[in-house]
Amino acid sequence: MARILVVDDEVGIRELLSEILYDEGHTVELAENAAQARAARLRMRPDLVLLDIWMPDTDGVSLLKEWGSQGLLDMPVIMMSGHATIDTAVEATRIGAMDFLEKPITLQRLLKTVAAGLARGRVPHPAPVAASPAVASPVVALEDELDPPALAAVSANEAPATSNGQLGSISLDQPLREARDEFERIYFEYHLVRESHSMTRVSERTGLERTHLYRKLKQLGIESARKRST
Repeated sequence: MARILVVDDEVGIRELLSEILYDEGHTVELAENAAQARAARLRMRPDLVLLDIWMPDTDGVSLLKEWGSQGLLDMPVIMMSGHATIDTAVEATRIGAMDFLEKPITLQRLLKTVAAGLARGRVPHPAPVAASPAVASPVVALEDELDPPALAAVSANEAPATSNGQLGSISLDQPLREARDEFERIYFEYHLVRESHSMTRVSERTGLERTHLYRKLKQLGIESARKRST
């Protein structure tokens, strides 16, 4: 399972790609423009980015250059476009893009390119200087990956217990997909209660399009959440 950021100004493209990638077991965040992509890049630390070239505020090639100049291009980036020229694709590759997908994107081509990008992995970069020589605890490591509400939802304890094969109420001795489903169920139920079952606010809080949020809740068996929302 990987964290993938999909950046495209067309809602249909975003939803299609997110649905495919979710079905493959990945965590997907969506951005419709460069401003949202910048925020998501810093917040989620994606393992891979699918980046559209033509966007209304800042085009994908310019955003790619920006990330490169700021030392933020430490993950594989795959460019996407239905109108780009060969020169544009070559320029993006020269700047640091790993590959280029031409729209309409076929399922086989998408999965093959994403798999190649994830196999390549993140580009090593110097770790920030620690404030003290103490070794980071498991809680610190988790806080880098989860926001505080999600971390709190996993366990009510101060630190998650893993020595007995449990992470809160989640057994670590089960297949990854099942463990992920248990975490996601806890995560979404937490946000539904927190936002009084407002699907609009839950959508904003979790970063999922409403259509995909409904689909995800149904997949996790949280049927009542949709019925209670208005």
